[in-house]
Order: sequence, then C-alpha cells, then structure tokens
Amino acid sequence: MLNRRNFLTAAVGVAAAGALTACAKNDAGSSASSGGSGDSGGKAISLGFSQVGSESGWRTANSDSVKEAGKEAGYTLKFSDAQQKQENQISAIRSYIAQKVDVIAFSPVVVTGWDAVLKEAKAAKIPVVLTDRSVETSDESLYVTLVGSDFTAEGERAAVILEKVLAKAGHKGEVKIAQLEGTTGAAPAIERAKGFKTVMDRQHKDDWKIVVSQTGDFTRAGGKQVMAAFLQSDPDINVLFAHNDDMAIGAIQAIEAAGKKPGKDILIVSIDGVKDGFVAMSEGKINAIVECNPLLGPQLMDVVKKVHAGEKVDRWIKTEESDYTQDQAKDALPNRKY
Repeated sequence: MLNRRNFLTAAVGVAAAGALTACAKNDAGSSASSGGSGDSGGKAISLGFSQVGSESGWRTANSDSVKEAGKEAGYTLKFSDAQQKQENQISAIRSYIAQKVDVIAFSPVVVTGWDAVLKEAKAAKIPVVLTDRSVETSDESLYVTLVGSDFTAEGERAAVILEKVLAKAGHKGEVKIAQLEGTTGAAPAIERAKGFKTVMDRQHKDDWKIVVSQTGDFTRAGGKQVMAAFLQSDPDINVLFAHNDDMAIGAIQAIEAAGKKPGKDILIVSIDGVKDGFVAMSEGKINAIVECNPLLGPQLMDVVKKVHAGEKVDRWIKTEESDYTQDQAKDALPNRKY
C-alpha cells in the first residue's frame, strides 16, 4: 500500500470544474447564497462529500466540522453517509458526478477499489480531494490532495508514549500487548499498526510482544466484544493498544466485567482524543492518548476553494496534533471541542 509518509509534497495544479446545476440535490440541507466566500462567478461552489459513516465519536465530530465549515464558507454541500460500506460511497460519488458538482471530497472506507469511479470523475473534469484517509490507486493524478493525519506517525507515537506509561507504572518484565485494530483494509488500521510495530521491533524486540490482535471496527461494541474474547484466550494481557478511543472505551467495559482494573491491571494507550476518551483518561482508565484531529472542515473548505479556482495545493495537507497522558487529562478535558 502507498504509505502517506512517502507522498510527494510537490505542488500540483488542477483545472476548475464545471458549473453547478440548479437541479442538484442538497443532502445536507445547507445552501449557499451568491456573493459569499463560496461564490463562483455568481454561483456557490458545489461540493459533494461522502463520509465513511458514524461509527465513532471521532467520525461524528468530523462530520459536524465538515457541515459547519461548508455552511460558513457559503458552499452548497451535498453530504452522504456511507454506513461503512464502500459500495455506498462509490454510488454517492457517481451521483455527484451525474449532478456535475464542482468538487468531490470523500473519506474512503478502505484503501483499494477506487480506480474506476475516480477515472469517471476525472473524465468529467471534477477534481477529487481525499479527507482523513488515503487510497491506493494506479494513477495518483486521479485525486488532487489529501487533507488529514499521518497515521503511521500516530502508531509510532503510540509506541513511544507506551514506553513512558510503562516507566511511570514501574512495570517490570514482559509486555503482553493486545491490539484492537480498526476496520480491516482501512488506512488508519493498516498504518497505525505498522507504525507501532516499527518502533516495537526496533526498540523492544525482546520484551514487547503482541499476543492477540483483531479488528473491533472502530466501534465501542466491537471493542467490548473483542476485548472480552481476548481476556478469555489470553488472561495475562497487561497492555492494550487500541486504534481509536471508542474501541478502548468498549474494552474498558470488558476489562471491568472480568474483574480487572483498566489503567492499572491493563495499561491502555489509544488514538483519537475525543472527549469521552479524555473522561476515561481523567478517571485513570486510559493511560495515554495520541491525538488525531477530526476538525478538518475549515482546512477542507479552504482547499476546495483553491482547487476550484485552479490554484496549486500541496499533495498532502497535514493536521496538527498532540499526545496526552493522565497527568494532562484533567486540565485538557474542559478544552476538548469534540
């Protein structure tokens, strides 16, 4: 798979897409008025956006950010929820092509299987912007840019912060890690696992071991169910690495049901930084969180405006993120916007 760390940062230009048609359906219910910041020759920029779904608190915050930023920018936003199904996203993208939107943006469910529909968008001269997640294509010109995080770096950061968590806990001996993976085939699941393992193999080959690893589909229910199975098969697990906070929160329920103390008997590191994750961390149930910022809406709208105007943009537009431990949780919690 194409690793986003290796993306070229060279600027690329794209041609402005066709005009907005009056018959286009506005799924998000947010219609722009002419003359605003989204104005395009007297007509509002039309943006078709296909979201993965609503599987987590992070995804809900991401959707809200896109909708609010689209409204603020004065765009006509056509929003669709794919319910975590690639076929639904492909159908939505084809619908946007038929409606002749100005720009298409989407957060892909999985990394592969997009060439055909992206070629259709290119043939229609509609530029495509990826948000949050990357794709693997035979031709990188099929999309203009990616607005999102470095998932491989997030996995690496999770391993580094786990070192600090283990040291603070005074842990001695073998580290037996359970890994709750994200949706199979999704970029964050693949890249977070890769980044974590890279650091683990380089610095902890002799004392760290991933004893069980399975997808929890980025959901709380999945995290709870899979963690319960982990504890049955490997009761000596002493660390959990969860690819997102929602799975970690679900896992906490399973850990407590098994009579163990999350954050103490089983140390927990997760990724995202949603408010519920910070609540769990402030309660001592999650030891550390690697942030993945979902508030991509303003960045996306800025990119859409530039792309539609034919301006050059970077190949990968990264978001700013931080890492947090229990010591920082209570102070940081009141400031969480999602």
